Amino acid sequence: MKETGLKGKIALITGGNRGLGKDVALRLAGYGSGVIITYRSHQDEAMAVVAQIEQKNQKAEAIQLDISQINKLDEFCGQVIQKLRDVWGTDKLNFLINNAGFGGRAPIGQTPEAVFDNLFNVHFKGVYFLTEKILPLISDNGRIVNYSSGLTRFAVPGLAAYASMKGAIEVFTKYLAKELGSRGITANLVAPGAIDNDFNKTNFDAHPEIKDFLASQTALGRIGVSEDIGGVVAFLCSEDARWVTAQRIEASGGMFL
Repeated sequence: MKETGLKGKIALITGGNRGLGKDVALRLAGYGSGVIITYRSHQDEAMAVVAQIEQKNQKAEAIQLDISQINKLDEFCGQVIQKLRDVWGTDKLNFLINNAGFGGRAPIGQTPEAVFDNLFNVHFKGVYFLTEKILPLISDNGRIVNYSSGLTRFAVPGLAAYASMKGAIEVFTKYLAKELGSRGITANLVAPGAIDNDFNKTNFDAHPEIKDFLASQTALGRIGVSEDIGGVVAFLCSEDARWVTAQRIEASGGMFL
């Protein structure tokens, strides 16, 4: 197997207990990286992911984190430092994957402030300040991967607030790339299309016809699954992507072209 530059590295993946984050964790572990995943709830899912990674003879840890609770980020970073020292014998990690998130649908004019604030805290403010606090732990020539959405390219009614947070993340990622370039750290975005996983389960269960419609509007003729995204993130973490930064990669199968 071609050397990817991932063996022996360590990744921190938020929301790694399910969905896209879980696939990224398993994919990186498969290439030889150690993994720290976070979970907001569902500790059982997180520990199941850790067990799967350990079966690959890689080290993995899980730490509880509600990224919207900014006042607890210092405590969380202290836990990360302790895990790095105790498990890997280091005080540095290589990759930060800001994956944690949730969906939210409300038309303009009918968006409760509490819903808006929760979207903001999880998808932008939490990502911004977690990244800021983790930066001292990221080794030079490390990688940061953030998530955007196809919704910053096309508009779907009811998703203005969510899409706006992702637009903010796109700008933030460009600034990360610019300011961290002197350290050799890259910062990039992955924008998944519609994915058939827990993130979209409520909407798909309520409106099963949406799947067929979205598949008909996708060049490759289906909607995505979590396993379609992990390899893209792994590539951005690899040595092959060392010259890629400040880029938005839409992994959507050609949705709404």
